[in-house]
Amino acid sequence: MTKFGFIGLGIMGEGMAARLLTEGVAGQSEDSPLVVWNRTASKCQDFCDKYKEKYHITIASTAKEVVQSCEITISMLSTPEASKMVFEAQPDGVLEGVSEGKSIIDCATLAEEDMQRMNAAVVGKGGRFLEAPVSGSKVPAAMGALIFLCAGNQELFSETEGNALKVMGKASHFFGTEVGYGTRAKLVVNSLMGTMLSAFGEGLALAQSVGLDGKKMIEVIGQGAIQSPVYALKGPKMIAKDHAPHFPLKHAHKDMALACAMAKAAGVEYSVMEQAELIFRKAREDEELNVSDNDFSAVFEKIHKESTSDFSKSR
Repeated sequence: MTKFGFIGLGIMGEGMAARLLTEGVAGQSEDSPLVVWNRTASKCQDFCDKYKEKYHITIASTAKEVVQSCEITISMLSTPEASKMVFEAQPDGVLEGVSEGKSIIDCATLAEEDMQRMNAAVVGKGGRFLEAPVSGSKVPAAMGALIFLCAGNQELFSETEGNALKVMGKASHFFGTEVGYGTRAKLVVNSLMGTMLSAFGEGLALAQSVGLDGKKMIEVIGQGAIQSPVYALKGPKMIAKDHAPHFPLKHAHKDMALACAMAKAAGVEYSVMEQAELIFRKAREDEELNVSDNDFSAVFEKIHKESTSDFSKSR
């Protein structure tokens, strides 16, 4: 059995790593434990305590140790800064553990040049690299319903498509051997999603401000051609001001800003999505509102704050 390692047990990583255990891909014997590491060590211990009765888990002391002890290491870190730090750290980072035959699958959403830099570094030391950013948030990660958007080493993709990627996701797409195309696909998806939620939030705020029942309007929207799982899932929570983080607003904004930069470089008219990025940026930077760490649905709070209707002022 292939020995897997997992780096990053945050909002997404915990559910993804758990799927490797519960679906029989890793941690099934003492000879093939799931090797984990997280920047906050207590999360590793919590994860181990939760699953140790049924599965074999080893907590590594460094990211380097994970890579050295495993054939394939999956990394899911929250920000470009965290990814860079863990990847390049001396002397205990991911790259320090790479040698001939080691494989890295990176699931973070970064700028494509970051992915390309990581790929070159891994390949330069004789390893294999697959970029695999995911579409999905906390609940899909826990349910194995993510969508993997991959590029890079095709052999590594083929080896993991039927096991690790399969149990963590409902679909895996390969965009070619040139690293960067998976990231491009992810930025298109997330910028569209953020724009959809911004427009939905403005529409919902308008409905409420002119005396319409918000819950009824969510029902109406769900019955027509513009229905969306995002609206159905987030709408009731937005009305209830429930923005418990499944996909933090600060991460959504990061992806939207990267997408806007990508569109500018490509010479594409992107004004609608640029306006959505602006409202997300304002929400992220609003210290009084303090919603940066909340779910990206909390952009709804900024929409109401920027509005002058009696409803918005009194909610």
